[in-house]
Formats: sequence, structure tokens, C-alpha cells
Amino acid sequence: MTQLPGLLDTEAIRKDFPILDRQVHDGKKLVYLDNAATSQKPRQVLDALSEYYERYNANVHRGVHVLAEEATALYEGARDKVASFINAPSRDEVIFTKNASESLNLVANMLGWADEPYRVDSETEIVITEMEHHSNIVPWQLLSQRTGAKLKWFGLTDDGRLDLSNIDEIITEKTKIVSFVLVSNILGTVNPVEAIVRRAQEVGALVCIDASQAAPHMPLDVQALQADFVAFTGHKMCGPTGIGVLWGRQELLEDLPPFLGGGEMIETVSMHSSTYAPAPHKFEAGTPPIAQAVGLGAAIDYLNAIGMDKILAHEHAITEYAVKRLTEVPDLRIIGPATAEDRGAAISFTLGDIHPHDVGQVLDEQGIAVRVGHHCARPVCLRYGIPATTRASFYLYSTPAEIDALVDGLEHVRNFFG
Repeated sequence: MTQLPGLLDTEAIRKDFPILDRQVHDGKKLVYLDNAATSQKPRQVLDALSEYYERYNANVHRGVHVLAEEATALYEGARDKVASFINAPSRDEVIFTKNASESLNLVANMLGWADEPYRVDSETEIVITEMEHHSNIVPWQLLSQRTGAKLKWFGLTDDGRLDLSNIDEIITEKTKIVSFVLVSNILGTVNPVEAIVRRAQEVGALVCIDASQAAPHMPLDVQALQADFVAFTGHKMCGPTGIGVLWGRQELLEDLPPFLGGGEMIETVSMHSSTYAPAPHKFEAGTPPIAQAVGLGAAIDYLNAIGMDKILAHEHAITEYAVKRLTEVPDLRIIGPATAEDRGAAISFTLGDIHPHDVGQVLDEQGIAVRVGHHCARPVCLRYGIPATTRASFYLYSTPAEIDALVDGLEHVRNFFG
């Protein structure tokens, strides 16, 4: 068995994840390498969800009976856990959404409806990058179409990094918001946050960071990032689906208008007008994802018990080994940084002229789960002149043996297609 420095005790960790014991396709051991799409869930999270529904299920903030009070304590306790996990200055800066896409749409709509100095209109510019997930492209396209704002973006270098050579021309005095991904879901690139934030601050622009591929894999400190908004999702970090997070600076949340209207986000309502509750409830209309928040809190407890620094070290070792092994495969081309430095735990590649969908199907027949397609980042595929990629992505339970299985599987793919 291959031994790498910095690895976690994956044998012990994998015992927490029931699904990793599955066999598929007539007894083949499941090799799960699709963690950038969603992570698997440990028993601790599954148990927390079950216990909530069995013992505490009630609506929050609205009842004086014991179940409502207990459910509220669990829900708000999850907010405390998130705030601590990301080093937020205040728990009231943590907004629960249903996913990162909703978080990013929330920011875009707040700015479209805001008063000065935050309002995005036909005299202003929005800046994104060519490597964004569609969730951080489409909301800004919709906002620019609605307001007349000009949408601009940073291009990509040939090795899968942001081209910041024209940063002063892209981010100008007209820029109102710069929104970019911390770690690319398709390229694996870890972006230079400090340089982008510094330029944005020089011109007085707000900064929004999509941390969906960062929060599960590395320590996330919103104060160190110096952004104005940070978005991420629970299902990629051992939590359930249906729960996302938007962190925003307190003063911004106080000044910006709500996106959704309904119950709980109000202070007073008459037939003529309404006033709104303080943040975060101002942005959480209706019954929130209560059980999902409880599950996310349990996931954070699980990750904290292992240690985010240790998870980062483990994934770096796995990724480094994967890059090494994949470069040994004939005709394989890594799309993105070709080394493990400054990259996350997702590697996209092409294999000769074999279509990625065919690669994925043959790997699946061997029990190896990868992702194929454009990974909701079609502009990246257009940039590199490819129809799609195969993506292998790793997490805290990934092992060198699974990398070896992937490489053996790719050799089978090559032989299958001659």
C-alpha cells in the first residue's frame, strides 16, 4: 500500500461513511472521486438529522412550546458553529440559504435594488472571471441585463490561472462589485485573493468570494480574506443538501435591502408598508432549512474534530500523488495547473480523442465514480477548445489506492477504445 506523508487515518475515517462500503456493478468496490460535486456524509451527520426529526421537529422562532424552543436553539446553534468555523466577527453576519447559488443570487439582487453608494446601474461595472461556475456568472449577467451595467471579466492563462496582467483596466473606478471563485471547481486553481481584493479596495468596489470549493478543504477565515461577502454550500463539506451560507459584513447587511419577502424577515407589517427585521433574519424569509442547518452544524463539528489544517495536508498529498500518476497515463492532458502547488483537490483532464462521457461510462462500469462534462463552467471548456473534461476530485477519505484504481481504470479505457 502506498504511504504518503501528511495522510489522515483514512481507514478510521472511512468507517464513518456508510456509503463508502457499497459495491456497485456486480460486486465492484465503489471508488468515489466526485467530491467536488458533492461529498459523502458521515454517520454523525446522518444521526443528527435523524435525531432532529425524531425528537425536535418544529418550526423555529415562532412558538413558545418546548419543541419550538429546542428547534430554535438547534438552528441558531448551527449559526454559531458556522460563524466560528469561518471566523466571522458576528453570528448575525451568517445568513442561511439553500445553496451557494442562492447566496450569490442574493448578493446580486441586493445590489440591483440598493440605494447609493452600493447600487449597480447603467453607469457601473461588474467584474467576474472566465473560470467561474455558472452560479457566479448567470446572476451577474441577469443583473447587468436588468440594470444596464457593463459585465467584464479576467481571462485565463494557458496553464489555468487568472490573467491579472490588465487588472487596472478590468477593475476601474466604475467597478461596483468584483465576484470570483476562491478555488476553481474545474481547474482546481487557487486564486490570488490578496491581489484582487487590494485592487478592488483601491477603487472602492465590493468583493464577493465563492468559497464553495474552499470551505470543505481548507481553513476559511473571512476576516483574513478581507472580502465583503463569502458564499459556500453545505453538501460539499459533509453536510446535507439544501443548506448554503452567505456571510456578509454587518454594516452592508444593515444597509442593503432584502431579496425575498415573507414571514420571519419582517419587523412590522401593515397593508401599506413593512419594516424589516435586523440581519440575518432580514434575509431568511419563510420557514428556513432547519434540519439542514442542524446537519451542517454536525458536519462542522466533524470537520473540526479532524482539523481543517490536517484535511488540507491530506488532500495536498493525495492531489500531488494524483498529478504524478495521471501524468504517467499516455495521451492524458490535465486542464489547469499541472502541479499540486496552488491548486485544490480537483483535477480535470482529457484522454486523447476519447470523449469524456465515454471515459466516465467505462470507469463507472469498474466502480469508479468521476464527473464528466463542462462542470457548470462551460466558458473554461471554450477557452481551452475542448467539449468537456473528465474530473476526479478528492476529499478527506480519499486514498492513494483509489488514485491507483483510477489510473488502472484509465488504462482499461484506452485499451477499450483501441
